[in-house]
Amino acid sequence: MTLSDQLISFVIGVAVASWELFEEAAPYLFLGFAVAGLLHVLVPDEKILKHLGHSAGKFRSSLNASFFGIPLPLCSCGVVPTALSLKNRGATKGATLSFLISTPETGVDSIAITYALLDPIMTIFRPIATMVTALLTGITENILGEKEARKEAPVAPKNNLVMMQPMVACSDSSCGCHSEPLGEDASMLRKLKEAFRYSFVELLGDIASWLVVGIIIAGVITYMIPDEIIEGYLGGGVFSMLIMLVIGIPLYICATASTPLAAALVAKGMSPGTAFVFLLAGPATNAATITMVTKFLGKRSATIYLSMIALCSLAFGLLLDVLYVRLGIEVSSIVGSASEVLAPEVKTAFALILIPFMVYGVYKQKKLRMT
Repeated sequence: MTLSDQLISFVIGVAVASWELFEEAAPYLFLGFAVAGLLHVLVPDEKILKHLGHSAGKFRSSLNASFFGIPLPLCSCGVVPTALSLKNRGATKGATLSFLISTPETGVDSIAITYALLDPIMTIFRPIATMVTALLTGITENILGEKEARKEAPVAPKNNLVMMQPMVACSDSSCGCHSEPLGEDASMLRKLKEAFRYSFVELLGDIASWLVVGIIIAGVITYMIPDEIIEGYLGGGVFSMLIMLVIGIPLYICATASTPLAAALVAKGMSPGTAFVFLLAGPATNAATITMVTKFLGKRSATIYLSMIALCSLAFGLLLDVLYVRLGIEVSSIVGSASEVLAPEVKTAFALILIPFMVYGVYKQKKLRMT
């Protein structure tokens, strides 16, 4: 076989594997984006902000931030301006860190694609582990920073709860700063239009490129990498998890785009716990976010932020491996099995529907950033 034949074979093989992954994920992505849009218009930021301040206490402010952040589909860079805006409005540092962790690690879209490409156990485990990680980080920050907080004058939330502009310029419109606020008298039709625009133009446009990259890389892994290599180096244990931690922490990847990569690796023999370390650490951190946390929240907060993510990722990874062993489940044999409830024609239809929305969303977002 000539080099050109090998190249053609490679491209076709990767394309087929990538398309099959996209088909499996498409219906659940569609559902996830739709729910994200409804959350965007039905849950105003003003209702969230008042629960994150010093008056809520060290524990409750972090708990609220962890809880509120889970369904919001913001990436690890897009969440930074929103989190800093919360801090400027009076949120505790602990609540800010909790929000910085829980928001990018999960979202209704990433939970949906986890169900499609992995399995129900991972789908349930992912948001629970995220919330615990975010909560522990926030509480740790609030306790260790209590003396410092007493020296600072508390910032009282404004009575009218009018949103302030973030201190950091936001190029990611998924944070909502490009959207016009909807009044209480807005019609249901207007709200539905705003939800649709946010879901399938703003949000989908923001993550579409990364989602495509993630699916293509997953296709390469599926087509090219032998099972023996994954099983040998990433089959489980602390060493495998440390490798994924080193890869995941500086990498910029959103929760939705990281899921196809994790699914492809698990199907090749990676332990579920090792994959989970990547799913937990990768979306929550990247070099840019770490820099912003250090600059605006301080070195101590940045150290707590990274340390807690690393420790919790390893702990939950080991726990998940033990859980699968105790249940007697071979995870590679059930990856993607949840999506089998849908007929192939339905999955193909959703994939074909999503493609033009992805193209249009990317175009609109690039045009917005150029203006």
